[in-house]
Amino acid sequence: MKGLLTPLFLATSSLMAQISGVVTNATTDKPQAGVVINLVHPGENGMQTLATVKSDADGKFKIDKEVPPPPALLEALYQDVQYNQVLPPGAPTQGVRLSVFNATSQMAQVSVKQQHALVLEPGQDGIRVNETFLIENSGKTTLLDPVKGSVQFFLPKAVQGTTKVSIQAPGGMPITRAPEKTSQADVFKVSYPIKPGETDYEVGYILPPSKIFNGKALGQTPLVLVTPEAVQLSGSGIKEDGIRQLGQDGPRARVYEVSGAVGSSYELRIEGTGALQTGGEGTAQQNEDDGSPKPTAGNARLYERLPWVLGLTFSILGLGGVLLYRRSEA
Repeated sequence: MKGLLTPLFLATSSLMAQISGVVTNATTDKPQAGVVINLVHPGENGMQTLATVKSDADGKFKIDKEVPPPPALLEALYQDVQYNQVLPPGAPTQGVRLSVFNATSQMAQVSVKQQHALVLEPGQDGIRVNETFLIENSGKTTLLDPVKGSVQFFLPKAVQGTTKVSIQAPGGMPITRAPEKTSQADVFKVSYPIKPGETDYEVGYILPPSKIFNGKALGQTPLVLVTPEAVQLSGSGIKEDGIRQLGQDGPRARVYEVSGAVGSSYELRIEGTGALQTGGEGTAQQNEDDGSPKPTAGNARLYERLPWVLGLTFSILGLGGVLLYRRSEA
């Protein structure tokens, strides 16, 4: 009997085990006090908070709660920024180490590089647009700027109020945010923090059929445009020679560059139709309201082909690295 009860006791103890550990400020490499920690678990009504504690003066925390079946998630909130850590199945629940970072709104205090691509896929039913920002923070400080936002982008009036932004933060699941208005007409921002690591921001929408696409150059680096091989672009408004084609990857895609003063408007003339992905519905939209009239807007799944798109761009640009830029002086 004793031999039978021992495994049962151990299993029950494992289920009842506390979650304990230490929160470290990775900016200072010291324990961090006062961090709010939530134990979260998905339920029928979405994510449910099972317990909430705070780290003590030594950065230590303890959650007196049964560890739920995976996936279980620890959320650490520090200086208005949330950091997530998944508790994998079978992982120890004692000695858990959580990392947070100091936050700043000053770009000059953060080491970031950005890749910025705009994919246009004109079709008979409309123009599918995917604008993607990949921002790599190689420092030890989180950038959180509620005024300027993490990224800014132009939105045509036809999709304003319906477009969402997909965000993939380091170590996190994709989430969506609504674009926020700025003081500039038709220019929107997202204020989601740029944590150390790589954060992806994707804006996806569909415009009515047209031979013209209007936009604005908002970044400090030339904007790279990607189209299917059957689509050709010409344009004006940025500089005397309009846009410049950088290269072509066989029968797959064309890559263009648009550069100019920050805030300059441009107009693209579109010839041809086509799609970059031929197998499956790789650009199905998320959270789409089937009853809404066109133009529709949502989060096209550029993530599924993003490595290929950016790999193509890098291969064409070579060592020049047009997509990359160092932070501007604040």
